[in-house]
Amino acid sequence: MANRQSSNASTWLAKSTSLTDVQLYVHNVPFILDRELLAGKSAKLAAILKEKSNQDPYYFLRGIPADAETFELVAKFCHGFELQISSENVVPLIVLAHYLEMTENHCRDNLLRKAFTFFEQKVLPSWSETIKALRVAENFLQQAVQLGLVDACLESLVKKAHTEPRLIGAPMKNLNCDEDSEDTEDGYRPDARRRLFFLDWKSEDLTTLSLKFFDTIIRSMNQRGVPAEFLASSVCQYAKRWVFSSITVTNGDDKMSIYNRNSRRDIVEAVEKLLPYERGLIPCTFLFEMLRHAIALEANPDCRTGYEIRIGKQLDMATAKELLIPSQRYAKEVQYDTECLWRILRNFFGSYPSSQISGYIKVSELVEEFLAEIAADIDLKMSTFLSIAEMSTAVSSVIERKSDGIYTAIDIYLDKHGYLTESEREEACRVLDCQKMSPEACDHAAKNERLPLRVVVQVLFVAQLQLRDTIAKDVQFPDDKMIIKEEMEEVEDEGKVVSCGDQEEVVKEIKIMSNKVTEIERECFVMRREIEKSRSLHDHDKEKKGKFSLWKEMKRKFGCITSNITDCNCQVKKKKVHPRYGI
Repeated sequence: MANRQSSNASTWLAKSTSLTDVQLYVHNVPFILDRELLAGKSAKLAAILKEKSNQDPYYFLRGIPADAETFELVAKFCHGFELQISSENVVPLIVLAHYLEMTENHCRDNLLRKAFTFFEQKVLPSWSETIKALRVAENFLQQAVQLGLVDACLESLVKKAHTEPRLIGAPMKNLNCDEDSEDTEDGYRPDARRRLFFLDWKSEDLTTLSLKFFDTIIRSMNQRGVPAEFLASSVCQYAKRWVFSSITVTNGDDKMSIYNRNSRRDIVEAVEKLLPYERGLIPCTFLFEMLRHAIALEANPDCRTGYEIRIGKQLDMATAKELLIPSQRYAKEVQYDTECLWRILRNFFGSYPSSQISGYIKVSELVEEFLAEIAADIDLKMSTFLSIAEMSTAVSSVIERKSDGIYTAIDIYLDKHGYLTESEREEACRVLDCQKMSPEACDHAAKNERLPLRVVVQVLFVAQLQLRDTIAKDVQFPDDKMIIKEEMEEVEDEGKVVSCGDQEEVVKEIKIMSNKVTEIERECFVMRREIEKSRSLHDHDKEKKGKFSLWKEMKRKFGCITSNITDCNCQVKKKKVHPRYGI
């Protein structure tokens, strides 16, 4: 570069016959220039050359706030050559002209005035040119701020976005529309006057700016009332550009790897503060991805909490695979962050309207589907499976859903973990509420060889009670108690014979372990009495309390004691809700 610039300088100075040439160095690049021409345009250079005329001028411009290319443009201007000013060089030209005191007080039609005029008339009126100039200003930030160039650019962009939000980018719902089409999905078409003014409304993107500039602009736009859906879209695109597509260095220079990781973490934390809290503005997929990056990059706890709260507000819009949040505590075996999932569920039940039962049903189905998804993981630990199963049970219990989903997940887990002992299989089944299983599920469980013996017997008793209730409802003459009793006993005996006949393996085990069977029968008899008693109490409570309070029960399950459904900072009643989660 030095040779090229020096060669260029000698080319356009070759016509000069002045004997007062001076050699200056700008960032170790030599320039041979006419002393008088420089002094005629720059008050600062005139003073330096006059004061140090007999000294070596090597260090005259040691602290110059510009690169060699910008100084070459200034030198050309001083020697009378035509100057080509653009959006990419106007900011450094203004900075250098101000530093060299190239003002109207020193010389008419000087460089500082020319550069400022171009900046005001050609750069600021254009969205694209303003962004280009602002990107360059990052290299001369301190001087550009002092001269008001940065504020002028920011103010210009904010005003344009307030007038025409589409300059920021299309909302998330329109991101997949045809960019070449003038019409969008919501029928947007800029009017003729705006199209004349914003000829470049789709060209330059805010996401190309540095984090410092982008953060300042988005906050200013938010304060000026730019619609949140446009700001949210721009913030998401910024994260996709600088976080999702960023390449992390794993080998090679450790300093580069650390810098890359730290810069991405800064962006993840900044994006969290810029994102709105409104439900539905941001896809769940994006929020989950940002949460995973926040965990992997070890972002501050407030940042992770912010993403969890936003996910919780719209958890009913998520998918089961999006809940697969890996835990950092395990290096070799992939495990799932059950504490994080629990907090997200708590945020959902702390913010979702209690009157909208459909959302609770969707979340209940979501957790059951997620449990079945991870149950097939051969490396899934029993404690993790039970933790999530307990969450699913808690979610399902308050809306009186069948426990078929829990049973399906348990069946998958036992199938993929065939090495479990009888006691371990019983432990895996402890979250299963046999009373809430459908007749179809009970029929499948009664023939399921993977279930422990104790659970099979419990299912048989529940199935018998279901048969009894069904027959009692079908009886047309309730006064004929003797007939009802005989039919029930007959059905019960047949049910035992059929069930035992279908369970040949169970019968063999019963003969071998007679003492164990006796104990199980005793427990089942007690359980049978408890089932009937709980049903009686449940019916009595319904008559006494009247309408079932879903909201109150859900808050009790998840430890949310606030009465404001929009308050996501739910407190926890200790010793009641899963103390091992630390919530």
